[in-house]
Amino acid sequence: MQNTQVFSDYFTNRIAAFDFDQFYTKKKRFLFHSLMWLGFAALLFLSYRIAYHLTYFNSFILTLRMTIVNMVVFYLFFYVALPRIFKGRVGTAILLIIFTFPIFVIIWISVTYIFSIVYHSLGFEILDGELKGAIKGAASQTFFQAISINRMVSQAIIIISILAPFFFVKILFEISRLYNRTLNIQKQKATLEIQNINIEKDFLKAQLNPHFLFNTLNNLYSLSLKKDDLVPEVILNLSDTMSYTLYESNTEKVPLSKELEFIKNYVELEKMRYSGSKDIRFEFPSESECSGFYIAPLLTFTFIENAFKYGLKSKTGSLLNLCIKIENGCFYFDVENDIDDTRKTADFGGIGLENSRKRLQLLYPDKYELQIQNPEGCFKVSLKLDLKN
Repeated sequence: MQNTQVFSDYFTNRIAAFDFDQFYTKKKRFLFHSLMWLGFAALLFLSYRIAYHLTYFNSFILTLRMTIVNMVVFYLFFYVALPRIFKGRVGTAILLIIFTFPIFVIIWISVTYIFSIVYHSLGFEILDGELKGAIKGAASQTFFQAISINRMVSQAIIIISILAPFFFVKILFEISRLYNRTLNIQKQKATLEIQNINIEKDFLKAQLNPHFLFNTLNNLYSLSLKKDDLVPEVILNLSDTMSYTLYESNTEKVPLSKELEFIKNYVELEKMRYSGSKDIRFEFPSESECSGFYIAPLLTFTFIENAFKYGLKSKTGSLLNLCIKIENGCFYFDVENDIDDTRKTADFGGIGLENSRKRLQLLYPDKYELQIQNPEGCFKVSLKLDLKN
């Protein structure tokens, strides 16, 4: 099952990476079509020579007739009829194809009939073998005899048998080209969305820096007045936090240990703002457990910031519980905080939470599970993220 998925992803990526428009230029299109019809004509010529024992000249004129007839039907169908048919609904298009099929059979018979008249007037004829007198016989009948019901049915079978490979190749090519364009559009859309999310992330960082810095400097000032021994540690935590948000989080992914170090520093600095009546608990994995894993920067910051902003700052808020674990290559994140029941769930970082969902979907499609719950008096966020490559 996994091997099938790997092959499917590889095949999809190969199609998406292939540039049809650059490869399939007008010159190459003309070359490929010419080779296709030359190959068809060569096989048809050999068939007349070997199966019907015709002369080279008779094989050539019959090959020329059959090749041109099939080219007329093929190009009228794919380059004139289909583009107009598929402008409407799919059901209507199918009905139109069924309706126009007899028309193309008549066209096929008509062009063949015209060739027979021209050949007969030029004195061309098959003098021996199974097809003896075939040109005179075809030219001597009237047009309405040529398009009789019996003849149309028999010619329809011939058309299907002859043109089926060409139709199959053309349809397969068009499906591949359409699939390629669809994948490229999806890729461009995803890239644009990621760029928008990154812009929002940078805006988040720009918001974080001044407000967070202002509050922390106030706390630092209070500690310095008391000549508290924690001042050097606070300065170091603040320096590491600002350095991470300004410089180290500008990449697509960062070492998990760096991200957790930032979260620890942020929580420690936030704790300084609250009295001992606030119950702030947190649990982090060891550095060895994080070794070798990478994560998108600031991925969970919105959840943590909201927990402090809307939880502990509320009148009834006194509990904040943050737990991060690493098990079997999966990142488990749980944060829980008290909330004021008088406030609506939508008030708790609505846009920020929605952007976090988008970012997870874009960066970790099918690799995450996010649950946001709002039981009475509480707000919980649980995230499971597969960090394995």
